[in-house]
Amino acid sequence: MNATKVAVLAGGLSMEREVSLRSGRRVADALGDRGHDVARLDLDDQLVASLARGQYEIAYLTLHGKAGEDGAVQSLLELLGQPYTGPDAVSSLLAWDKAVAKGLFQRAEVATPQWMTLSSDAVRDMGAAAALDHVLERLGSPVVVKPSQGGAALGVGLVSEPAQLAPALMAAFSFHDVVLLERFVHGTEVAVSIVAGEPLPPVEAVPRTGRYDFSARYTHGATEYFAPARLDSQVLDACVEVSAKAWDLLGCRDVSRADLMVDGDGQPWLLEFDTCPGMTETSLLPTAATAAGMTFPDLCEQVLQSAMSRIHAPLRH
Repeated sequence: MNATKVAVLAGGLSMEREVSLRSGRRVADALGDRGHDVARLDLDDQLVASLARGQYEIAYLTLHGKAGEDGAVQSLLELLGQPYTGPDAVSSLLAWDKAVAKGLFQRAEVATPQWMTLSSDAVRDMGAAAALDHVLERLGSPVVVKPSQGGAALGVGLVSEPAQLAPALMAAFSFHDVVLLERFVHGTEVAVSIVAGEPLPPVEAVPRTGRYDFSARYTHGATEYFAPARLDSQVLDACVEVSAKAWDLLGCRDVSRADLMVDGDGQPWLLEFDTCPGMTETSLLPTAATAAGMTFPDLCEQVLQSAMSRIHAPLRH
């Protein structure tokens, strides 16, 4: 295997900056141990100059949150002609907006919980606050309230009473001006990671207290993981099938992760799709890779080589 000159992109200005930096450090160390020539670059106003100066063969993305997962940096890298890991700008943008992604899933008959959206403009300028009673009538109770764009469960609330709805909306609007209201599914939290087109074992996440929120995701010991998930093999196969279909619908490549809830009847419901999964010590993707018999450097190498194969692919005439 030849050494590759890699720029690991991490950081940025989103609220998930620290998580991104943790992911970036781990990936850079793993690829460096594999003999690659690795540098870590922040997502700042020197990025273009740093990429030009470094003449990197590829950029390895370990970015989380806005600008890292919404297609912005992917579009910039495509403009520069800089190869990079992960889904392209269009796939990233489609997955980043949960309402758009769920619309694609629903049209393709992929089971996703019933939902509706509400914008801050509608509340402020169109009197939508007077119509909030219809939310629980339409979706039932409880309802998950979350920003239509964003990650790491930031701004997410659970509403079971009408009086809780307005405060939950205001909290979600502080993260994005469009909010997704989604029927809550009682069941098992399952994540299916896909690397180079191949699904890894589904991972079950069980927070020790409360919900699987930001703290439960990134605090060591706050969540217990089971890989593979403790579900019947037929249910696990269904989770993988749903996730693979979403991968194809969004046009993903290299690496992504599907987040699902499996209800009491064994029905998987696709919640959202992450095009730049976390690579921290508590992240779901590395946990799935371990269950598949891969070391963390193995995982990083496989993502890298999946992306590098596009650079070295023969031209078609």
